[in-house]
Amino acid sequence: MSVPAHRDQAAFHDPVHAGSRATATVTARRAELDEMEEAKQLAEVRAERDELAVADRVLERMAGQIAEERASAGPVPGQVAGRAVLLIPHREPGVEEHSLPWDYQRIIAAVRQAAGPVMAREVCEAVGVDVGVRAKLEPLRSKLVRLVDRGWLRELPDGRFTTRL
Repeated sequence: MSVPAHRDQAAFHDPVHAGSRATATVTARRAELDEMEEAKQLAEVRAERDELAVADRVLERMAGQIAEERASAGPVPGQVAGRAVLLIPHREPGVEEHSLPWDYQRIIAAVRQAAGPVMAREVCEAVGVDVGVRAKLEPLRSKLVRLVDRGWLRELPDGRFTTRL
């Protein structure tokens, strides 16, 4: 067996030292790769955080625009013969009760003729709707609420309806 000239060569040819060197090299490379992976993940997290910040700004702008549109928009008109019409207009100067659909005019007349504030059931009886059938009472109640929303009637806290002064 020949003796190596240099100590490094001895370690290279010595299986015990070669194994520990390889292990050290692999461990160092693994640590290097782990750092690279952490850096890559950190970059991915930062990129995702930036995307979320952009999405948040977009949502804030959209919410603001929607709020402005809702505030400035009136009721959505319906379509009659291809023309936009508001079925139940807001009560404003120049808008008369006769501009309402016939069934809404009857509801307002029934509320007006009552001795005081009335419940939806009483309005149903006055306009000839069968109060025993809930499926007929609820649509009339919806019409009463719509008239309240548009300023034609007033709803009291106890759920009774009356005309506006």
